[in-house]
This record gives sequence, structure tokens and C-alpha cells, in this order.
Amino acid sequence: MKVTRKIIEIDEERCDGCGNCVISCAEGALKIIDGKARVISDNLCDGLGACLGECPQDALKIIEREAEDFDEAAVEAHLEAHQGQEEKQTMPCGCPSTQIQSFAPAAGCQNANTPKTFEKTDSALTHWPVQIRLIPPTAPFLKGADLLVVADCVPVAFPSLHRDFLEGKTVMLGCPKFDDVQEYVDKFADIFKTAGVKSVTTLIMEVPCCSGLPMIVKKGMEKAGVNLPNRQVVVSTRGELLEER
Repeated sequence: MKVTRKIIEIDEERCDGCGNCVISCAEGALKIIDGKARVISDNLCDGLGACLGECPQDALKIIEREAEDFDEAAVEAHLEAHQGQEEKQTMPCGCPSTQIQSFAPAAGCQNANTPKTFEKTDSALTHWPVQIRLIPPTAPFLKGADLLVVADCVPVAFPSLHRDFLEGKTVMLGCPKFDDVQEYVDKFADIFKTAGVKSVTTLIMEVPCCSGLPMIVKKGMEKAGVNLPNRQVVVSTRGELLEER
């Protein structure tokens, strides 16, 4: 039976298919379809909005419209039907970042498993710690820095990170999918207010969930009331530079 009630609405223009909302929906009402989050069936959505705070793109909101009434029995049946399914190649969120892939080693990497510990290599890293959550806004190495904000899968995929990006920059490493988004926005706002940062380069992977990291940096700037030179670079899962904005 249709009633007028509160229910989730998804802005497809904003949605990047990261899947955060899918994970946070206890009723299983959301699914990634064709790269966008969608409500599977109105009667599975309770309209309480537990998924709202998980969206880095602010693509979800609660509206009031005519919809099928929320059905707890339908939710239980829906969850039970999916509980026994075999694990797919990707996680339930359908996010491309979880897709299982195997790569043939690139030319010259046949001996990649041979230890090279004692070979001389130069590191461009100038500070510690490097994780966003561990770096206090008052850290001395942030003063007047050119920040390099890196999604934490990038150093594994991109072999020349030190040579091409890290030299002369202060690196901050984190994951927009698994870390606390609001905590990061607040931390960057504090940094931008007090540290006199000169510029920001954000280095992310091509997968959709990584797009939350530039958004975090942008919101930090907005909260701090600053507008800094902001470069964004996208890396493929094979370590190629795909795009610069």
C-alpha cells in the first residue's frame, strides 16, 4: 500500500558509486547499479537516513513523497535471501575498488621478489608520521608546506611516487573509504587555518571511492575560509598517470 512518507532520494549527478551508503544501510535497500547508488525497492527503505552521513558527495537526502510503506517482513526476507549467496568477485557494495584483478609483471619486473634491501635508493620523505589521522595540525613540518595528500593505495600502484611527486612536499596519507571523513575535514581545516600551507596536490586512484579525498580537502578549505592552489592527479591501477585537474 502506498502512503506519503519519508524516503531516501539519490542525486545521480552527485553520486560517484563509491558504495559507502550501501554498506551503512542495514535493510539492504541500496545497491550500486550502473555505477550509481539506487533504492532497490521503496518498501525496503525505512527513511531514517542512516546512510546520509556516509556519502562524501552529499548525494543523498530525505524527502517526503508517495511510496510503498516500509515492510519489515520484506526486509527480513530480502536479507535472508542474500545471506546464503556465495561471495562474489567484488564486495556487496559493488565498488570498483574492490574488484579482484591480477596483473602480469611489467617488463623488467621479473625479479621483483628478489630482495634489494642493500641497494642504494634515495627517499624524498622528510617527516614522520605520514598518516593523516596521526599528524597533528601543529606539526612543524606543516608550516608553509606544499602538501601532497595521497590515497593510501597510490604508493603501491605508482612506482615513482618519490621521484615524481614527493620531493619538496609534505605528504599526508589516508583512505576516504575507510577513514573518518568528518575527522579529516576538520583536521585539514585546522591545518589550513594555522599552518600557512602554500599549495595542495591530491594524488588518488582511478576507482570512484577515491574521489572522496579531493572533496575532503576542498571542504577543509571551505571551512577554513581559504582558497589555495589545488592540483588533482589520478593514477590507474596499473600505475599510469591518467588525468590532472
